[in-house]
Amino acid sequence: MATDKRERQRANRELKKQLEDKAERQEQVRQYGLTAAIVAIAVIAGLGLLYVATRGGDDEASETETAAEATDDGSEDTTATTEPEIEVPQSAVEVPEPGGTIDGETECPPADGSAERITTFAQAPPMCIDPGSTYTAEVTTNLGTFTVDLDAEAAPTTVNNFVVLARYHYYEGSPFHRIIPGFVIQGGDAVGPVLGQGNPGYLIEEEPPTPAEGEPAYEIGSFAMAKGPGPQATGAQFFVVTGDDGVNLPPEYSLFGTVTDGLDVVTDIESIPTTPDDYPTEPIYIESITITES
Repeated sequence: MATDKRERQRANRELKKQLEDKAERQEQVRQYGLTAAIVAIAVIAGLGLLYVATRGGDDEASETETAAEATDDGSEDTTATTEPEIEVPQSAVEVPEPGGTIDGETECPPADGSAERITTFAQAPPMCIDPGSTYTAEVTTNLGTFTVDLDAEAAPTTVNNFVVLARYHYYEGSPFHRIIPGFVIQGGDAVGPVLGQGNPGYLIEEEPPTPAEGEPAYEIGSFAMAKGPGPQATGAQFFVVTGDDGVNLPPEYSLFGTVTDGLDVVTDIESIPTTPDDYPTEPIYIESITITES
């Protein structure tokens, strides 16, 4: 009888030890998953990206979330361990409604803004601006207005292209589709279909800046053209430099203006939360661009 009792006690101790070991392994797996997720988010966030970390499909980790565990007294613990979900931010940008098309040569649009909206061109425009005049662009967005002094002397082709597109109302309704704090805000794609890849139907030659040796080519508020690969790779998209990362860009992007008023509006746009792909989570778009010549 005593031997049987001791045997039962030994068996109970072994069962209890097995259950304790199992619970400890599961807790280690759970803690590892949480730590990995936190570290991943912290590291990637430091690079300016949002990374949604989820735990892998470890069998024991899954067991802690979906199965009831036996307690020391043989009953079941029905408490499930569930980690809070991380909501993935969604893009709020949309391709604007298309405008008209010019199939032949592009004519200079009226300076009074009376042209119909055109978003597709067969050819780049002729020289429509007066190189001896001064041009400013008042960019009205749904968050406010900022003013750009256009530099026709340094970048006559680029300024001419921008003025023509603005007077054809090309930019109206187009979103700021790329926002990277401390770097740039980018917009000007009125056609898509993948925002950031569209152009008006033609490309123009680039007019990159030529800074003095050792000096940055750009400054906060610089108004420059986005570009693709190759020497003739700009069309309509532009960006505004908002921080040091943009200031330190190599002098490869046509610099054709500077924001002289409303930089606070640019900052407001820059502060909009974004998705992991740098799209804003709120709709930010251009309502109009008014060109003034003097």
